[in-house]
Amino acid sequence: MNTITNTMANLTPAAAPPAAAPTGGRRSIGDILVSSGRLSAADSEKILQRQQQDKSQFGDAALALKLLTKADIDFALSKQFDYSYLPAQDTSRSPELMAAYQPFSKVGENLRAVRSQLMLRWFNTDPSRKVVALVSPGVGEGRSFIAANLAIVFSQQGERTLLIDADLRQSRQQSLFMLGKSAGLSGILADRAGLEAAVPVPGLKGLHVLPAGAVPPNPQELLGRRAFHMLLQAAAEQFDVIIIDTPSGTDYADAEIIAAQAGAAVVVTRKNQTRMPDAALLAKRLQDSGVVLVGSILNDD
Repeated sequence: MNTITNTMANLTPAAAPPAAAPTGGRRSIGDILVSSGRLSAADSEKILQRQQQDKSQFGDAALALKLLTKADIDFALSKQFDYSYLPAQDTSRSPELMAAYQPFSKVGENLRAVRSQLMLRWFNTDPSRKVVALVSPGVGEGRSFIAANLAIVFSQQGERTLLIDADLRQSRQQSLFMLGKSAGLSGILADRAGLEAAVPVPGLKGLHVLPAGAVPPNPQELLGRRAFHMLLQAAAEQFDVIIIDTPSGTDYADAEIIAAQAGAAVVVTRKNQTRMPDAALLAKRLQDSGVVLVGSILNDD
């Protein structure tokens, strides 16, 4: 099980949205559950009567009567507050997408804390700052896991979010999101496709993923082409946040090329695995290339 320690700042984790009464045009929890087939109209009336009797929240009354589960309440809240997540019974994506399947877990809270710091330190400081690369010295440090889940929490905030898998050597986003075939990034860089190769993720509103595509024989040369810069410019016109997954920074120069194009990077390390001299060397190389280091994330087992 992955946990994340946010070393960018000490923050109070965000909590699940409260079961507030509907306001304005917002649908009630009961209406949402009845229309979705999770609750009968008769049972909804029983809950309302119990709610009035106890002066409690609808969800609390439903749980007390054992007419709904917490998963049902979370589903209704996600619809009421336009907060996208995937139900546990949905097996269309990898369970590693914890921000989608367990948004109110400790990992989800820590991811939202990282999101807040990225907004404060980078995205909100200048309208043109829309891209950040996630880099790490070695393999198996959780870089792809964090990139995927960060993209999800940004989309849950209402940001039009694009996740680019720029690891043209050992890509992971295709398997995490279980995407269909796409020309992917390598196809775009080889001038065989355009930004339409980015795939919307059903159930996660506002999130698109651009998979790596076919493994090319010349990843560094492709990433160094002007086409990659042009792709990021085009993406910035359509998306609010662009997160880029990269290969191992120690093994390949790809991460430096990608981060230089992005302009900013976050360094991911893993407890009891990452060698600090390797992380320090990667950070120095990035700074020497003019990359802004926005912060670091400790992936803690």
